[in-house]
Amino acid sequence: MSTHEHTRTAWEDASQKHVREYAEHLEMARTARLLPIEEQVIGPLLPGAEVLHPQSGHGLDDHALLRLGATSVHGLDYSPTAVGAAQRRADELGVPCRYQVAELPTTGLEGEVADVVYTGKGALIWMADLGAWAREMHRLLRPGGHLFVLEAHPLVPLWAWDADEARVRGDRSYFAASHVNDSFPARGATEHQRTLAETVMTVRGAGFELLHLAEHPEPFWQPDDEEAAAWDGRLPNTFSLLARRR
Repeated sequence: MSTHEHTRTAWEDASQKHVREYAEHLEMARTARLLPIEEQVIGPLLPGAEVLHPQSGHGLDDHALLRLGATSVHGLDYSPTAVGAAQRRADELGVPCRYQVAELPTTGLEGEVADVVYTGKGALIWMADLGAWAREMHRLLRPGGHLFVLEAHPLVPLWAWDADEARVRGDRSYFAASHVNDSFPARGATEHQRTLAETVMTVRGAGFELLHLAEHPEPFWQPDDEEAAAWDGRLPNTFSLLARRR
């Protein structure tokens, strides 16, 4: 099995969680909110916007986007399980979200179909060709449209989950091209790494104007049964980026 096939199989297996916990996720969708930094940066852009959400996963954030004024959300994910659960949830709640299976960076969509592209929270690490992805997002946005990303900081793969002291893992490098995921949601899958500078320059090179870039100490996700010193507010764990299509 190739690395790509192994990663896709691992992610499809992890997506079964969206089915097992369907009832819980349905209730979460009813009151879903974005993180405060997301609402602060992207909130003013959402009223009346048609949103595209590549790598949409469980789709809970899509309900939050609608709550902030988006008129519709179109989610894309390469897991049929995730897409099916998200669409079932949207249909049951009667909200304007639609989902389809797509293996990015190719989407098969016509150009200029969205006002906002919203993504992140464990999405970009699965893109082998970030440049092709960024160019596709540029193509899908209408002129003047916005790309928003809230993603794990590129340093996060280096942080050990030790509770007593923040430590750098000896088996990983900030400048590595990839590493093998050894935690949920995709144990054994290959994650693609980029430095923060590489990510920013890739987005700019695709034709975007950078409007906002910030680093944050809070992780966007952490297991309920883990408490790592790396999450105590001293180290970067996420970054947020807002760019406009030129």
